Amino acid sequence: MTPELSIVQLMLHATWVVQAVVLLLVLMSLISWAAIFRKMGTLKRVRSRNEAFEREFWSGANLNELYAAAAQNARSAGPMERIFASGMREFNKLRERRITDSGALLDGARRAMRASFQRELDMMESNLSFLGTVASVAPYVGLFGTVWGIMHAFTGLASLAQVTLATVAPGIAEALVATAIGLFAAIPAVVGYNRFAHDIDRVANSLETFMEEFSNILQRNLGSHHPQAATASTF
Repeated sequence: MTPELSIVQLMLHATWVVQAVVLLLVLMSLISWAAIFRKMGTLKRVRSRNEAFEREFWSGANLNELYAAAAQNARSAGPMERIFASGMREFNKLRERRITDSGALLDGARRAMRASFQRELDMMESNLSFLGTVASVAPYVGLFGTVWGIMHAFTGLASLAQVTLATVAPGIAEALVATAIGLFAAIPAVVGYNRFAHDIDRVANSLETFMEEFSNILQRNLGSHHPQAATASTF
């Protein structure tokens, strides 16, 4: 590529509308890349903490001991541990009120876990909508810059007596740069959105499975002996 047709030179000589579109697309790309890397780290920590708690939960640890540890480590706990703590907290509160109906106890624990699950899901899905917006909007923003640039280029050619490829090429090239940058911003956002949506669905399924298994453990413990003395491996 000749210096006259380098991207930097094209943008320096482009109209202010095309420059504004390119600047907007670059900002969108930078923010989306930051969101992608941040989401990758977040989901990696979520999976690691969930797996660590699940191993501890099924190792036969006492439920009250697990609950005490979860309450102390609320900030560093993973979603699964916080959901477990919500269920145990509500379960213990209902028992302190001397509610003996097993159905009411289990329903209260399930509702608390479901509310905690929804909060955790909302946290994991944060910034995901932004990636979806960039993926769907960026190509159209780039296309707008391209259309505007081409219109400006042909308007400038109207006053020329003789039009050659050398006179047309710079205006068309600077217009097409906007579309290229729009695709550059959109493609990673599409890939990141689809990947993270899939990963979050898998985490959500594992959390829902855990809630059902934990509810079954509480139900079995209620039918056998005092749950405060039970362990997670009691069946």
